[in-house]
Amino acid sequence: MKTALINLDMINEICHPKGKLAKYSDRISKSHTLANINDLNSWGRKQGHLIIHVRLGFSSHYLDCSTISPIFSAAETNHAVAIDEWGGQFCEDLDIEPQDIQVTKHRVSAFYGTDLDLILRANQIETLILAGVATNNAVELTAREAHDRDYRVQVMKDATECASDEEQMASLNFLSRIAAIRTTKELIL
Repeated sequence: MKTALINLDMINEICHPKGKLAKYSDRISKSHTLANINDLNSWGRKQGHLIIHVRLGFSSHYLDCSTISPIFSAAETNHAVAIDEWGGQFCEDLDIEPQDIQVTKHRVSAFYGTDLDLILRANQIETLILAGVATNNAVELTAREAHDRDYRVQVMKDATECASDEEQMASLNFLSRIAAIRTTKELIL
């Protein structure tokens, strides 16, 4: 059974304290989300798994950004998540190797409007291990869409994070109906 690790939205704008959307960068730091993702990446490479880094981002003209979405409508005004600027770049400490795949998305789900499904199918991937932020947005929607595309889904509860304990628990509770919820240590030991 072939597996891919998918890291979602580990970008400066969201994860770095100086990011424009860094509402919970302190939670990401305290919960060691990035370190756990890096441990998963290292383990995954040793296992021969496909490593995919997905980031939210918009072109500098923002023509690929929704103007009606409550989540994205202020991106252009605030000049946030531009893929050619610091905020739209992957976190400096994220373990990215040349053989890893990078995907840019313009909406919440990693599947919507991207080549992700094509890449997974071309590599005969059957199982997805999801990590990243936010659990209740990108991780949850990507897990839902993966489930509906007949992938086996695992969500790493200690390699995901969102704005509060309540949101994290609610999202993981829902996800437990469509995915295996595991810790990094349970997976890699």
